[in-house]
Amino acid sequence: MNTSETNPKNQIVGTPKEEIQKGIENHKLAARHYEAAAKHHHEAAKHHENGHHDKAGESAKKANEYSGLAYKAQKEDMKQHAPQL
Repeated sequence: MNTSETNPKNQIVGTPKEEIQKGIENHKLAARHYEAAAKHHHEAAKHHENGHHDKAGESAKKANEYSGLAYKAQKEDMKQHAPQL
């Protein structure tokens, strides 16, 4: 049940604890995915430096997949921050 109220400018006043917790989890999830993406980008760079370009491509693909997951978590969070219409 949403106990939030809106003011005339459609801004949320008083956010329920469940929504706050969901936002926290979305931020943490996005951060974990971005950290994994960064790890794979570093691996890709290292593979390129060592002349293993096929491995670099595999790492870059993994990095892009994690970036997509992070974006999805961010997008979920933004739904909570969007003004209620």
